[in-house]
Amino acid sequence: MAFFSMVLNWAAYGLLLLLIPLSVAFLGFCLYIKYIRMKFDHIPGPPEKSFFLGNARELQVAMKEGELLHDLFLKWSLKYGPVYKIYSLHFVLVCVTCPEATKEVLMSPKYTKDSMMHSRLFSLFGIRFLGDGLVTARDHEKWYKQRRIMDPAFSSLYLRGLMGTFNERVEKLMDKLTELADSKTDTSMLSLVNCVTLDVICKVAFGVDLDLLNQSSPFPRAIETCLKGMVINIRDIFYAYNPMNRPFINEVREACRLLRRTGAEWINNRKAAIQNGDEVPKDILTQIIKTVDKETMTPEDEEFMLDNFLTFFIAGQETTANQLAFCIMELGRHPDILEKAKKEVDEVIGMKQEISYEDLSQLVYLSQVLKETLRIYPTASGTSRDVVEDIVINGIRVPKGGIFIFSTYVTGRMEEFFPDPMKFDPDRFHPDAPKPYYCYYPFSLGPRSCLGQNFAQMEAKVVMAKLLQRFDFSLVPGQTFDILDTGTLRPKSGVICSVRHRNHKK
Repeated sequence: MAFFSMVLNWAAYGLLLLLIPLSVAFLGFCLYIKYIRMKFDHIPGPPEKSFFLGNARELQVAMKEGELLHDLFLKWSLKYGPVYKIYSLHFVLVCVTCPEATKEVLMSPKYTKDSMMHSRLFSLFGIRFLGDGLVTARDHEKWYKQRRIMDPAFSSLYLRGLMGTFNERVEKLMDKLTELADSKTDTSMLSLVNCVTLDVICKVAFGVDLDLLNQSSPFPRAIETCLKGMVINIRDIFYAYNPMNRPFINEVREACRLLRRTGAEWINNRKAAIQNGDEVPKDILTQIIKTVDKETMTPEDEEFMLDNFLTFFIAGQETTANQLAFCIMELGRHPDILEKAKKEVDEVIGMKQEISYEDLSQLVYLSQVLKETLRIYPTASGTSRDVVEDIVINGIRVPKGGIFIFSTYVTGRMEEFFPDPMKFDPDRFHPDAPKPYYCYYPFSLGPRSCLGQNFAQMEAKVVMAKLLQRFDFSLVPGQTFDILDTGTLRPKSGVICSVRHRNHKK
């Protein structure tokens, strides 16, 4: 008995020695959270639901109930004003809708991409994802070097040369729509445009033919899985610690591995072609290879190239596809706007099959429709920056150490900036209409604005122009017009349409 008593005493003593530092660490963390929040308590914002989680629990509940978090941010913006704070553990998010502050922060390179978002996008559940690519790079000099190397692949001269590929790939969509119209089969427009935009980016950026409208591929599902994992990784920091989530986490990891393996294969094939003296296009893949010095290349350089491959592979198709789907959805809901867009296409394009670069600049009303689509449905909803120094916004002092959140979804739906904001009105973007002042930025603003925005809008115009030129479409009754947040915003229903051949009036 004495022996067992001694063992129990030693076990209790060991447990006590373990609990003391844990208790001290716990107390220290609590004091640190309190200290951080004291600096921001003067800023208005929603009440904390929990000391540790702050407002994070409210966000998690909203996500589980299928609510769109951006609508919650909009509600808080309308209630608490142009500057308000959200707490999550020791992080402080400062949400800003003030145009002057938006301009000051986003137009300046000194406000870096925030460190929390960088860590959440760098890898997904232990597998490298976007790493230090163009979207995520925090060091300005490192980012600027990448940007300068990538610029030639997005110059107006190079984009003009892509019109043949745009036309060719979109013709495959027209062939598919012809089959559907002939068979009177309803279809998901989101699914179709997803195939086209991924086909386009693979061809013009990487020189690879996928033909997704006629062949199956693991890439669309892998991209969707990665984006879903990305959203969870950003918004639920405890997700990875729940054993019940292990199957999906493994699925996300495998999707990341697939995309990076694919990137490595395509990069190695292009490098071999360059070494063999083959003629290669000055496309995105060639420019990615130029971002590292081939003479001193390290394993980290190889990973860095894959970071940019994934950045363009995913961003180059997902946001454009979603914009197209939302655009089709809104045109289906507004027959008058649809007829006006068709009339312009008839006048500019007529019956010709090949759309020219010059034609695109004449599709003024279609441009307005696409811009208005991104006002209400910005597929990339916003951006964030580190608060690197104390700043006063609307008379409110924001101390350094927090994270700025800018949401074009929120400002795009505010009466203050866009009267009757939920009305779909392309004339807001008429050439003679007043320009939105730093409250509309679907491609972000300043030096870190989206490099591919001209590429994306050219592609979107070609798709929409050919669609409007040749087909009538109507939304199948009974579907929802809700929004799904999968890292980018997309129509939840998939935009189910019935498609018919157009009867052009003589």
